[in-house]
Amino acid sequence: MTVELRQLRYFVAVAEHLSFTRAARDLHLAQQSLSQQIGALERQLGVRLFDRDTRGTRLAPAGAAFLPEARAVLERAEAAVAVARRAGHGHLDLGFLSSTANYMLPAIVRAIRERLPELTLTTHDLAIGDLVAGLRDGRLDVAFTRPPLVPGLATAAIATEPVCAVLPAGHPLAGRASVRLAELAGEGWVLTPRDSWPPWHERYDQEFAAAGFEPRVVQRAAGVPSLLGLVAAGVGVTRLARSAQSIRRTGVAFVPLEGDQAETVMAWNPSHEPAALPQLRELVAALAATVDLTDLG
Repeated sequence: MTVELRQLRYFVAVAEHLSFTRAARDLHLAQQSLSQQIGALERQLGVRLFDRDTRGTRLAPAGAAFLPEARAVLERAEAAVAVARRAGHGHLDLGFLSSTANYMLPAIVRAIRERLPELTLTTHDLAIGDLVAGLRDGRLDVAFTRPPLVPGLATAAIATEPVCAVLPAGHPLAGRASVRLAELAGEGWVLTPRDSWPPWHERYDQEFAAAGFEPRVVQRAAGVPSLLGLVAAGVGVTRLARSAQSIRRTGVAFVPLEGDQAETVMAWNPSHEPAALPQLRELVAALAATVDLTDLG
């Protein structure tokens, strides 16, 4: 005895609608044909799946027991199809650093869908620690983030942009064309927690030391939106890549810091390189050569 997947679909449709008429309409079948298929299934199984009388259609006890099993078989069949498609056409799990996803994700995903339509994508908007962990354990195939990262990950630079001092809108330096980091030595600073990503904070320490001071941190906040909110509230100043303007445009002023640049990289784990990586690297490099991936629009 062989029960076909289409028979299971027909059975589930009737069971969910409790109406042969509505199920036939959804399945784009003639009602008579659907009734015949259900009858054939009942004969194959040797049980009655539905009770039908003038009051309508109801699941018989055997049908009620059969329904969750039929659904499970259909779900497994759909999962098998998805696995085959991933293997045959390629699938990528892409990670985007949360502070870059707002402006970088659309351009990159659009380019992949247009130029590599055989790839299916899952995207993840992540904090830096989770992003790096995903690359290291293979949950992410590729990520778009900022260095420094950790040993063992490969990177390719894709964009560079100015780093800005972010000041309250009414700050005396808010109207300047640029500012030196040393000019902010006397300010209160709002920064991310030191344990949010130690490699970043080690670099910040070096850059503040080179400017001749240690920042007076008045408050710490976990993400860029919170930092911008604190600056807008007058709590302190901070420094962020220019593209952070895409997150908040009011209450703050972005003034370029002289000689300070932020880099964005495409990162991957050489131990878990996806088959599509060469194509993806080529595509992103071509995109970066023609489009400003830090564009605020």
